[in-house]
Amino acid sequence: MIDGCGTLAVTMFNFEKLEVWQKSIALADVIYRQTRSFPVDERFGLTNQMRRSVVSVSSNIAEGSSRSSKADFRRFVEIGTGSVFELVSQSFIAQRQDFLSEENFQTIYSSADEIGRMLSGLRASLDRR
Repeated sequence: MIDGCGTLAVTMFNFEKLEVWQKSIALADVIYRQTRSFPVDERFGLTNQMRRSVVSVSSNIAEGSSRSSKADFRRFVEIGTGSVFELVSQSFIAQRQDFLSEENFQTIYSSADEIGRMLSGLRASLDRR
């Protein structure tokens, strides 16, 4: 956005400042990159499911942050956590079907674990406020 003086004004939405949102966006990059090599016949199956799950994580953080109550935000964080769990389950299936190497699976698993822990902490902090 350009301000009245003709200079670029850098603004951020509140959710962009959350490290967990940033990490969930980075995980989405990984998932999109990894699923590009999945079999074509999985385009509407596991590829789509994994992409939808990972997109849901950051989307729920963003949407929840816009809510007027902490209880509402907490509910969206819970939904995002569920999406992380879905992604982990889908990653296991992808690995067992040889769509993901062990190394790529571990990368996804580790990131998902970290994000899950961060979401748990965010949920707890919303309970204390």
